[in-house]
Amino acid sequence: MTETSTSSPSPAAAFALRWLRRLVVLGLLAASAWWAWPRLPDPWRAPFHAARLAMQPVPTSLPVPVAGVAANRIADTWGAARANGRSHQGVDIFARRGTAVIASTEGVVTRTGTNNLGGLVVWVMGPGRQMHYYAHLDGHAPDIGPGSHVMPGDTLGYVGDTGNARGTPPHLHYGIYQSGGAINPHPLLRAGMGTAAKAGP
Repeated sequence: MTETSTSSPSPAAAFALRWLRRLVVLGLLAASAWWAWPRLPDPWRAPFHAARLAMQPVPTSLPVPVAGVAANRIADTWGAARANGRSHQGVDIFARRGTAVIASTEGVVTRTGTNNLGGLVVWVMGPGRQMHYYAHLDGHAPDIGPGSHVMPGDTLGYVGDTGNARGTPPHLHYGIYQSGGAINPHPLLRAGMGTAAKAGP
């Protein structure tokens, strides 16, 4: 009776086989992630976008965040006196009611809702962790909510007169806040006169 013997693979071959299997698994995982990433809901991707934006420098110029309004039509009312001893921490951009309010930067929406002064508002965290504040809206865009990833020109809402602007001509109050407090948006809008954003979907 003849006996047959089978030889085990050499240590080098076994090592190579293990690494080949790992590479195949990693390749499948990478392909799955590539396929799934654009299909994930915005709130699931928001932490990645927020971390990426936090590492970027703050912008040195910005497009006007109201569709069809030129920067040279915006008055610099930064610091102007307001009721109850307050000062104006932003700029007012006047436009017809219902005009699209558009994102001035790439960002992640951190909050939407209502407050006493701003009425209907949207907060967006942009590059360098600057917070962009859009207030007195007549309404929010239907697809905008906490965690939404927006690009310059994406519609956030619509010009109105909500909050303490009730009864005044419709306008957007636009403010920018960073670690040291509020900053004047007007110079950034003037610097961005050649980069006006267009309203998106």
